[in-house]
Amino acid sequence: MGRINVIIQRLRQNTVNGQATSLQEEITQQTSTSKDLSKKSSSINNKELSPVSRENPIGECPLCLGKGFIIKHNINAQDTIIFCKCKEMDKTRALWKNSGIESEKNRLTFSNYRPYNQFTEEAKNTALNYFKNFKNIRATRKNSAAFLGQVGSGKSHLSIAIGLNLLAKGLHVIYMSYRDEILKLKQNILDEEYYASCIRKYKSAEVLIIDDLFKGKINESDINIIFEIINYRYMKNLPIIVSSEFTSERLLYFDEGVGSRIIEMCKDYIIEMEGRESNYRINHR
Repeated sequence: MGRINVIIQRLRQNTVNGQATSLQEEITQQTSTSKDLSKKSSSINNKELSPVSRENPIGECPLCLGKGFIIKHNINAQDTIIFCKCKEMDKTRALWKNSGIESEKNRLTFSNYRPYNQFTEEAKNTALNYFKNFKNIRATRKNSAAFLGQVGSGKSHLSIAIGLNLLAKGLHVIYMSYRDEILKLKQNILDEEYYASCIRKYKSAEVLIIDDLFKGKINESDINIIFEIINYRYMKNLPIIVSSEFTSERLLYFDEGVGSRIIEMCKDYIIEMEGRESNYRINHR
């Protein structure tokens, strides 16, 4: 209305001076200008909201173009800034690196795992099938995998290979070296706030790898902490990938609560490797 009143005023002045112009032409011109400005503004906003449409340098996140955040424009309110998902992935990769595992250019891949007997052949096939079927089984009860038994048979190798491939697909996969992390958790168990913060990443990760479960001397605190993690993930249907020198039978005997949950979750993708002939370190070096 303000613009129309201005145009009418100008028309009156021009009429007095003998220079009258068409009111309709003025309105049309102003409306056209307004639409052009609106389109330009919309185009700018769309570029901010959809950075994928802009040129994306190799290696940069297609969502934020390496900035780590995305600006969301709102015509009726203040613009907001949100952290990009790639920042969370950077944190996840940093956790892997802190555990001594590079998430990129890592030698622990499927192609580098060379089976040398029936057990290791079956183990590799199980790992590959698990990764290929992960999308379909992720929300089911049997959405996990376990590689159990003989020392030196490549259980950790296959667990990490699965994790790295899922990580490359954009899933937040957390690697937990049982022996190292259980010690840290026990040391901070009396600091409730810090303990809760530490254990939360293992409980709520999209996928959790527990490597060398129950390696070393085990006490009641170890079992209680692992039960807290496993039970939470069991109740929430969150996948786990477990490697352990324990067999299924020994897991059940050692702690039935932990063992039965792991076996149920991993039932379709569980491998037990037996005999020293499956120890690569002894027989194939």
